[in-house]
Amino acid sequence: MNDQTTELPPTESAPAGEAEQPRYQRFDCTDPADSAAITRAATAARHAVESGACIVLPTDTVYGIGADAYNAEAVQRLLDAKGRGRDMPPPVLIADPGVLKALVSEVPEPAQKLVEALWPGALTIICKAHSSLRMDLGETRGTVAVRVPDHELTRALLRQTGPMAVSSANRTGHPAALTCDEAVEQLGGAVDVYLDGGRVSGTSGKPSTMIDFTVKETGQILRRGALDLELLRQYLPDLEDLAPEEPKKREYSVAELRARHTLQPPGPAASASAG
Repeated sequence: MNDQTTELPPTESAPAGEAEQPRYQRFDCTDPADSAAITRAATAARHAVESGACIVLPTDTVYGIGADAYNAEAVQRLLDAKGRGRDMPPPVLIADPGVLKALVSEVPEPAQKLVEALWPGALTIICKAHSSLRMDLGETRGTVAVRVPDHELTRALLRQTGPMAVSSANRTGHPAALTCDEAVEQLGGAVDVYLDGGRVSGTSGKPSTMIDFTVKETGQILRRGALDLELLRQYLPDLEDLAPEEPKKREYSVAELRARHTLQPPGPAASASAG
């Protein structure tokens, strides 16, 4: 595999009148059988996360930009890279369902039913954050959005880094990246390490379906995504669909989605735009 580093030598400067090239490393992770290449990529990504930098990684939905969820400065770098404010905090990706209870104060029975059936997968659930949770993701109003992605490379990395704040790897208002090239084009040197897992497949680029369990225990869909409503209602017949009917023109915060409805006041502020 060919790992690439795009950067100027550390002792040199860009010629006068020329902008410096973006500094980042890119790793080819398209061959899961190449364990040496995967190890190099995972090590570089882990070191970047530990240093407070952002990385780009593939998931089962779209490419994501990730940072240490426990490092407020790193999360802010993620938001800055996307051109987003703290009113649209990113979800948190975890490696295994068992980590969920360390992040949230309770998992309602309907949410647990979905988690057992559909994780790993394209399901993001919003629950009340644990009172001891030391994450500053933005204006979450005491909630946290969590997902276990169905992608072996990403889950293996998450087992090394711990929970990561991850949002779609694109500038806000632009299409989500389905390839590493598309992520590089939009984010460039704002990211230290890019993991190229090839074009994402399986969901046609749809994001994860986002369901809020903080207002109604039976759940409320805040964003439609890769999971069909019919499938979800096989497990939760009383699941309420609050997602906008019209095609999404831009990214919405959860607070904005709730403001479109009169049933409940604005609740959690987890982002409704990440994969």
